[in-house]
Amino acid sequence: MSVTPLAAHSSAQTAPAFRGRIGRDARSGHYAVPRRYRLHLTTACPDGLRIAVAHSLLDLDDVCPATFLPAVPDCPDGGHAVLRPLYDASAHRYAGPALAPVLSDDWSGRIVSTYAPDIIRDLARRFGGGRPELYPGGAESEIEAVERMCARSIEEAAQGAGTAGTERAEHDEALDTLLRSLGALDRWLEGRPYMIRDQITAADVELWVSLVQLDTVHRHHLDAAAVQRIAAHPALWAYARRLAAHPAFGTHLDLDAIARRHHARCRGLEAAGSAVQILDWAAHAAGGNGTRPQVG
Repeated sequence: MSVTPLAAHSSAQTAPAFRGRIGRDARSGHYAVPRRYRLHLTTACPDGLRIAVAHSLLDLDDVCPATFLPAVPDCPDGGHAVLRPLYDASAHRYAGPALAPVLSDDWSGRIVSTYAPDIIRDLARRFGGGRPELYPGGAESEIEAVERMCARSIEEAAQGAGTAGTERAEHDEALDTLLRSLGALDRWLEGRPYMIRDQITAADVELWVSLVQLDTVHRHHLDAAAVQRIAAHPALWAYARRLAAHPAFGTHLDLDAIARRHHARCRGLEAAGSAVQILDWAAHAAGGNGTRPQVG
């Protein structure tokens, strides 16, 4: 399979503060030892949700414990007070917010990484022996293409389409990019259970969280007509519904926490489409078996 990202916008993401990696052996400094590392996550954050789902798929509770943080950070700068000692120990006079997610090293009391894609890859590659292959052989370029499509042509495009005060032409371009991407994914997933293989991979984790964000966050800033058009991709939303029913996905889906985080961070205007939910995520995560998106 070949996945090509569509009409990408430039990324506005802030560079992560720490980009350490877990290596193969002691020469790498950070090497794979069970219970040496710890995750600090909030599943209200899309990166935290991605890591939590991958962590559950790999069944790493006893290998790399996870500490789950509140949805809304408790520091004025948007950071978590409980993470401040890790940041202070890891960078001299660190002045930024103490953000999650964090992969920390319990031996040194310092941060290894705050970059979600690297964290997921290292968990899968260094601790994934005998577990599901989230990065099967030969699939890396396809997974990276899905990651780019999700970041630029779904999440960034949805953000642009819902930004108050955006010029009409820019709004329309962003919405067109989003709809083209969803349409391509809908056609691709017709008759396929998963994104790039006959098993769950990191590509499915990436796409599923982007769809959750689209329906639980970005939808609030899109008008009803746009939400109707987004919902009109039955294969794509059936795929999202199936994965929500998987314990590793649905268990971590905290809709109230996502809403609290969104309302605490967002200062934009909510649009007329905000009340129209595409999927009943809670029902599907609890084992519901609805047959179609709610918007019709």
